[in-house]
Amino acid sequence: MPAQPSANTSSPVDAPSRLPLPEYDRLDATALAALVAARQVSPSELLDAAIARADARNPAINAIVRRHDAEARRQASGHLPDGPFSGVPFLLKDLLAYRKGWPITGSSRALEHFVAPFDAELVRRFERAGLVLFGQTNLPEMGLMAVTEPHLRGPCRNPWNLDHSPGGSSGGSAAAVAARIVPVAHGNDGGGSIRIPASCCALFGLKPTRGRVSLAPASGEAWSGLVQDHVLSRSVRDSAAMLDVLAGNVPGDPYWAPPLARPLREEVTTPPGKLRIAFTTRNLFGKQPHPDNVAAVQSAARLLTDLGHELVEAEPPISAEELSWAYVVICGANLRADLDLAARLQGRPHASAADVELVTWALATVGRRLPSDALARALGSIHMAARAMATFFEQHDLLLTATTAQPPPRIGALAPGAWTRLAIRLVGLVPSRRLIERFVHEVAATSFDATGNTMLFNETGQPAMSVPLSWSSDGLPIGVQLAGRFGDEATLFRLAGQLEQARPWADRLPPLLSPPSARDGRVHS
Repeated sequence: MPAQPSANTSSPVDAPSRLPLPEYDRLDATALAALVAARQVSPSELLDAAIARADARNPAINAIVRRHDAEARRQASGHLPDGPFSGVPFLLKDLLAYRKGWPITGSSRALEHFVAPFDAELVRRFERAGLVLFGQTNLPEMGLMAVTEPHLRGPCRNPWNLDHSPGGSSGGSAAAVAARIVPVAHGNDGGGSIRIPASCCALFGLKPTRGRVSLAPASGEAWSGLVQDHVLSRSVRDSAAMLDVLAGNVPGDPYWAPPLARPLREEVTTPPGKLRIAFTTRNLFGKQPHPDNVAAVQSAARLLTDLGHELVEAEPPISAEELSWAYVVICGANLRADLDLAARLQGRPHASAADVELVTWALATVGRRLPSDALARALGSIHMAARAMATFFEQHDLLLTATTAQPPPRIGALAPGAWTRLAIRLVGLVPSRRLIERFVHEVAATSFDATGNTMLFNETGQPAMSVPLSWSSDGLPIGVQLAGRFGDEATLFRLAGQLEQARPWADRLPPLLSPPSARDGRVHS
């Protein structure tokens, strides 16, 4: 049963010294793999350490929704591939990460009894890297929301304050990494779903270039190319080395990212040189950000200037109104197709409103009722935006924004109110084209006030990362986002490595684990 505490934890839920391998909490995946390689610790000992922490910490945060301990113990005690993360415990998000024989639900009743019939190429690559998979993590239904509060599993909570959300949609993975259950975990990002929870949980999170990571064999693309898989981590080097593991196409993939010049793990320690970085404190697709998020961008701009980079205030030449509308249309069309596929996989011709949450069904209704030319227009809009962004990045190496426009929200704060729920029901019950079109425009105009900076780069396919550099006045994490040219993860990792050295973040523990003396809620200036 998911835990639902009502107040923030004011003292640690456990003492690391009483758990197996006390040093586990402070080591990243690269360091843990090095211990295994040096035979200073065994994969089984690392797994025991992860399982003990899951037992102690997960009840408070509801991050892990399904465990596979026995299977993982067999894997850890057997022969593991000699990969860069051999022996390191790992968690899969319960979306797109198909592992043969494991249920995969997307936190939806529509897939509650579905069992994966094959391994995703993504999962094969995780296993070839030597990772020991032992659980699956919480997410909003079908990955739709920027908070993780599915009806099927209950809300996931932020280790930095249990009254607040870890973000979404990879919120369960983010919370598990922030709680030091694992050093790194799988996520995917169709509109900010890696970067938003990274920002909310003081983690590093990078969305790769479109086509960098294959979705084979289940899909050529997800959400018309908006979605990419990767991980959330505490260290930059873990993220880079994981992308080295995951990068690469298979025959039949519709997108091919430009090849990398060398392993990304080598870029982390390579000086970035002097970069020309555009920045804005505005919210690209929504209302003006919270002052703490504005302060985070200003602080990052000062830090980057001190590091020798050129900062210029500039915004990309895009139509926020058109691209917000396009995003809603693309998500609705793909969601409807996904739900009908889920129904067919379980022997039914179509999905129904009883299969999913209210918001999910309304968006699926949009996808079914809008004419096909709406989807064609939406795809044309994002392709034009990609060309505009390519031109923008001829003049700038990177773009700096806040990752989110608000600090991590309280649990339930972004749930639709009574009038919104009524409007959503009307869309489902009286699906006239005029009402649907009005609903789409209303959703596009009002839905991105908290998260309006991330989805642009899903639409244009560019890589973008959230870096945990600041904290709100209430002591909650706030990340800043840096986006780069299509195919240029190398520059992002070079700069991320420099920022990690200049303003380290990994040793700071969330209140779930740390005594009050170790907490520091100040915004960096």
